[in-house]
Amino acid sequence: MKKVLLIDDDNGIIEVLKLYFEKEGYQVSTCMQGDKAVATFNVAKPDIIILDLMLPGMDGNEICREIRKTSDVPIIMLTAKTDTLDKVVGLELGADDFVPKPFEPKELLARVKAVLRRTEKREGAAPESSESDKEPKAGEIVSYPGFIVDKVKYVVTVDGEEVYLPPKELELLFFLASNPNRVFTREQLLENVWGYDFYGESRTVDVHVKRIREKIENPDKQQSWCIKTVWSKGYKFETR
Repeated sequence: MKKVLLIDDDNGIIEVLKLYFEKEGYQVSTCMQGDKAVATFNVAKPDIIILDLMLPGMDGNEICREIRKTSDVPIIMLTAKTDTLDKVVGLELGADDFVPKPFEPKELLARVKAVLRRTEKREGAAPESSESDKEPKAGEIVSYPGFIVDKVKYVVTVDGEEVYLPPKELELLFFLASNPNRVFTREQLLENVWGYDFYGESRTVDVHVKRIREKIENPDKQQSWCIKTVWSKGYKFETR
């Protein structure tokens, strides 16, 4: 049974969603105060979090930031705001998707199922711990001078040092690096990396690329590769 944590200060929304998710077979935990959300998360250990942006005590962005320090659990943000900047900030902090208020419970459930499917696919592709020392097979590793992406161990190495990337950033980097010098539109990247059932917008790709660049590219070194923006088109992993 999948576990959902609902974090919202609107009791009406909490009650409706709790009934709806329990009817669909989910185990539901709830929290209505922002300053208690992280503690509730640590106790509930959910498979996915539905998180309101505007909360008393601690807002949704701060909660997301705190949870991301220790966990990659999927987070879907609820927001009454329509400002793109709010979405960008949330994505940069590690949110997986956004649902604007008001919303239909069926739509939210569909997004929860979509995010969980992607998470299960990612985790299902990972090796068991006893297999962690095996060499990756062809097609599961991409290597360039001073740069390696290992999709078996989910490890990125730059200039001999491991660099931490959350799973979705690593998958995006792996896809681009596996197709060097080929330009992909944002929509193509969403389709190939996030999947057909992703409900987000193309801005998601921009945010992820920005974070990847900050972690792997060093302007002080002559690296023979980079993620290049192709204006009005998209992105490519360029090798020189």
